[in-house]
Amino acid sequence: MNFDEFTGQVQHRLELPGTGETVRAIRATLMTLGQRIPEGAAEDLAASLPMEIRWYLTGAVHDHGQRFDWTEFVSRVSEIEQTDPSTAAYHARVVIDLVRTQVPLSDFQQLRDQLPESRDDENWRKLFEVVDAGGWGDAEEAQTGGGPQSKSEPESEQDHEVESAKAIESKSTSADGT
Repeated sequence: MNFDEFTGQVQHRLELPGTGETVRAIRATLMTLGQRIPEGAAEDLAASLPMEIRWYLTGAVHDHGQRFDWTEFVSRVSEIEQTDPSTAAYHARVVIDLVRTQVPLSDFQQLRDQLPESRDDENWRKLFEVVDAGGWGDAEEAQTGGGPQSKSEPESEQDHEVESAKAIESKSTSADGT
């Protein structure tokens, strides 16, 4: 996967309006992650990513291996991305899920091993919620109740909403006696 494909995937998954917002979300997540994990782990994780994306984990970070928890991670990502913490947390989860699809399993497991996931410790398991839900496609399906929708389904859903609105209107008209 090259830079354009990677950013295109993130932009699609996050439904962001432009490349600038997409790159900012990727940069915020990976730079902050690079600050948290040791330099060698960051290099291993970055090795399979496009060169421009790799740089966020390695070259853009001057102080690897800092100790901070999930809450501080989200705060830093939010500040860099210039968005609210809940949006930043969601963006980070989706970016990490795409990274998971691009790197060897052993490198991704090394990342997980670097970040304590227990509730009593630093609670990094929240970063992996999309991954643990089966990945972006499956996580989307779990949230929306269905996978990718065909072109006809939204129309039939819209038709259903119109019919429901008509039925409600009809009931209120009958109740009024008009």
